[in-house]
Amino acid sequence: MRKATCFDEELEKLPEQEQAKLEVEAYENRLEVLLSIHREQGPVWDWRSLAASLPPPKPHRLSTREFAAKQTALVAVQNLHEGLSEAVADACASDEHDYQEAIRLYSAQLVEHKNAARLAHRIVRGDVDAYAEAIGELSPFAEISQMGSAVSFTIHTPKLIECVLKVNGSQVIPAETKSLTAAGKLAVKTTPRARFHEVYQDYVCGCILRVAREIFSLLPVEVVLVTATVDATDSAKGQTADQPVMSVVLPRPAMARLDFDRLDPSDTVETFFHRGDFKATRKSEAFVPIVPLNPADLLVETEKQRPFASLFAQAQQFRAEIQALAQTWTPAAPETEERSQ
Repeated sequence: MRKATCFDEELEKLPEQEQAKLEVEAYENRLEVLLSIHREQGPVWDWRSLAASLPPPKPHRLSTREFAAKQTALVAVQNLHEGLSEAVADACASDEHDYQEAIRLYSAQLVEHKNAARLAHRIVRGDVDAYAEAIGELSPFAEISQMGSAVSFTIHTPKLIECVLKVNGSQVIPAETKSLTAAGKLAVKTTPRARFHEVYQDYVCGCILRVAREIFSLLPVEVVLVTATVDATDSAKGQTADQPVMSVVLPRPAMARLDFDRLDPSDTVETFFHRGDFKATRKSEAFVPIVPLNPADLLVETEKQRPFASLFAQAQQFRAEIQALAQTWTPAAPETEERSQ
């Protein structure tokens, strides 16, 4: 049984129509969060600029309060001098305190800058260990993790990162649809299975796109391979286990052309090189298990999709090389037979 919350308690105090309105709004907000996860993105990191950035300036000791106190002492009447001398000493102490605080802050900022610049230099050089450190320190998947999903990653090369995304179970999708009747009352219906799975599918694909966006905003990689897994029941063993259901190759240039505020996550994922059958999924209303893609599959696909212009350029190069060889080749002179006299 669901435990009552403060929201529930406050809700019961409101008129029936207000309760209905708030419940529908909460339902719609929850659905919007699930279906808009792909629209968000963390800050874009410019590692080259960070590597070339200057350290913070060292602070100078200022005597602002001391000078103000001395100025007051110079214009004060005689019987106030003793008290003003003490005020000058206090002002000097305050100035020194401010300076020491500025030095403390500067020291912390200097260490932070040195560490960030060192990491930036390593990332610019393509150090995959630095990539892993950046992901660990900056936590680009924190928001997804808070929603219950988990992400693990493998850095194959400075240009290719593979991520495995454990997506929330189907319980994250509302099992009931809430709406208002014409009279303003709450109408609650069980979500149709087809609609339920459509929402879950868009949520999974939205998470896939979000993972790729976070990687591209953080690191200078060119391709992200994302495999999504969900909880599924093994009919033979009757146990729940992670099941890969969609594996997608997401190149940076193609991702940069997408309008994330308007796209449909499922339709978009299917435009990329992927492994996973959503058409079969829509019919069965259950994800179809797959064997995930791996970096070797990317090499095969690259060869298959090599553009005609590239092949034509290669043919032209081969032709030029053959022509150059032909020009340097000189046929041997035929041997002449001596005529017998």
